[in-house]
Amino acid sequence: MLTGFACFAIALLALAASSAGRRKAHVFHVAPDGDDRWSGAGARPKADGSDGPLATLEGARDAIRKLRAAGALTGPVQVRLRGGTYFLRRPLVLKAQDSGTEDCPITYMAAPGEQAVISGGRLLTGWQPAEVNGRKAWALELPDVAAGRWYFRQLWVNGERRFRPRLPHAKWTFFDGLLDIDAGTPWASGQSRARFKPGEIRKWRNLGDCEVVFLTLWRESRMPIADVDTRRRIVHFAKPSSTRLTEDFHMKPGRYYVDNVFEALDRPGEWYLDRGDGILYYLPRRGEKPDEVEVIAPCLEALVRVEGDAGGKNPVHDVHFRGLTFSHTQWELPADTSGAMQAAVTVPGALYLRGAQRCSFTACTVAHLGTYAVEFDKGCGDNRVSRCELHDLGAGGVKIGHGSTATEVADCRIHDGGHLFHSAVGVWIGDSGHNSVVHNEIHDFYYTGISVGWTWGYGKSNATHNIVEWNHIYNLGKGLLSDMGGIYTLGISPGTKLRHNLIHDVEAYAYGGWGIYPDEGSTEILIENNIVYRTKTGGFHQHYGRENLVRNNVFAFARLGQVQRTRVEEHISFIFEGNIVYWDRGPLLHGNWTEPAARFDRNCYWRVGGKRFDFAGRKLEEWQALGQDVHSIVADPGFAAPEEGDFSLKPDSPAVKGIGFRPIDLSKVGPRRR
Repeated sequence: MLTGFACFAIALLALAASSAGRRKAHVFHVAPDGDDRWSGAGARPKADGSDGPLATLEGARDAIRKLRAAGALTGPVQVRLRGGTYFLRRPLVLKAQDSGTEDCPITYMAAPGEQAVISGGRLLTGWQPAEVNGRKAWALELPDVAAGRWYFRQLWVNGERRFRPRLPHAKWTFFDGLLDIDAGTPWASGQSRARFKPGEIRKWRNLGDCEVVFLTLWRESRMPIADVDTRRRIVHFAKPSSTRLTEDFHMKPGRYYVDNVFEALDRPGEWYLDRGDGILYYLPRRGEKPDEVEVIAPCLEALVRVEGDAGGKNPVHDVHFRGLTFSHTQWELPADTSGAMQAAVTVPGALYLRGAQRCSFTACTVAHLGTYAVEFDKGCGDNRVSRCELHDLGAGGVKIGHGSTATEVADCRIHDGGHLFHSAVGVWIGDSGHNSVVHNEIHDFYYTGISVGWTWGYGKSNATHNIVEWNHIYNLGKGLLSDMGGIYTLGISPGTKLRHNLIHDVEAYAYGGWGIYPDEGSTEILIENNIVYRTKTGGFHQHYGRENLVRNNVFAFARLGQVQRTRVEEHISFIFEGNIVYWDRGPLLHGNWTEPAARFDRNCYWRVGGKRFDFAGRKLEEWQALGQDVHSIVADPGFAAPEEGDFSLKPDSPAVKGIGFRPIDLSKVGPRRR
């Protein structure tokens, strides 16, 4: 029984909480026609010009600092941006002093019903008619480019990405010979020259601005040309490749294309920036007129930088962004680097957070970038990206880096990425744990959809207890890179769960193109209730790891094999039970099954039409004699329309009755409507 004093104390706490909830919000208005000398109290300028909205995000941030210094920050703060485009001269930087509190958060938001765009670009106007390579074009003089103060590699016209001219125009070609390489050259060592086929590389205009983009395995190298010996057909690079210039792990010459070739400027929508004379050329598309188009080129690498203490002692906290659009960034590889080891992890985020706690981006659009969209660096925790659309990305969507924790990416659409850095991924989680990636739609990347973990082998890993569920992941790889999948994992990962995901249409260049891919050392991961179909090399592949549990999934219609395991180890690699495997070509098991150090049971297998199949060269009876699939069945599971992607089961499904398969309902997969 509560004492009278205890009841009184509870009543006081309830009253305090109620009062906090009714605290009046401080509102600052920002508008394109505002002025940072004004108070920001009004949404529109006064008739006499004495006061009105602020003009910039920095002006709003500084006004909040003054409010705090005066001791008047007594309630939540809203910074409301009127509709329009705000061209930044530098990123908005928030320090610990710019924090809110849980009761009094600070929110930067679009004004109700209006679209506010935060741009790191510059609007280009003043086009003049020109002729380039025998074609009608537009030309624009840019003095900052001529003076060496500005250079860009991206351009957007009417909100659409336009591309620089390249050779070949589509796909790639192959080097004609390897130099400075022999059978003992390590794969991870780069080269600074190669031999090309006759006529494929020449001494083009502004040769140093032409980039050879080399493609191999799971990464790309971008190498500016230093010189060309046309007689010997040798191209010299300004920096070495990030890997051996071979075709994957073979000793054959590798693939490449050349980006930014002036002489190849011949297709509508292409553009070229001449660094020498500072002139930008553009070949207009049909119907485009120079005085009616919006052309924007990027100037900044970041739009927002939240810079708290990476050690967590003095973070930026309780700052939120809602309903804003962030666009137009660029980023250059360092002078001594041609590419990252994997997933384009060195490419930063346009929205960068370090030492951030309880911060969020909600209902924002992050688009038209040369970078990743959002990056959480060291010292970040309890942050959220929700109901956002991240698209038209030079790299990937969200990076959750080492030393961060408990980030949620939910209900987002993340798509159309990897335009400059092809190996970027939709959501990348490094050596970071307790994150959740849920109810997202991730598609149209050239590499992996979601990558979790950053420890190769069985060393210490912090990437534990990560939840990846209810995501729709599709149209990945597109035949450009290899060794990739819908969901990719690394390292010891107890508590990590991959559940209720729909993954399909994953196409690698050579090997790979898997649906779910536990790579090196992936351990203690639960993989259940996923539907995976139309992949290249398998719905499921484990390179090596320990005791992963793969249960109650559907793996269907992989082209070159359904279930793959690469490395045999003494321990149990994985337990594969209660799954349905349904296919029409290729083997059931492929890879290394010399010693089946994995456990299979209670599965339903069916090759369309009842065609025969085996278990890594063994008959079913021989496989069962090894203790495998003792309680499994070979039967048509009775899918409703599998060729159309409908894997719902008919009521009399033998999979339900025979192995206890639990029907998978993915009607809630992808972003939820709110």
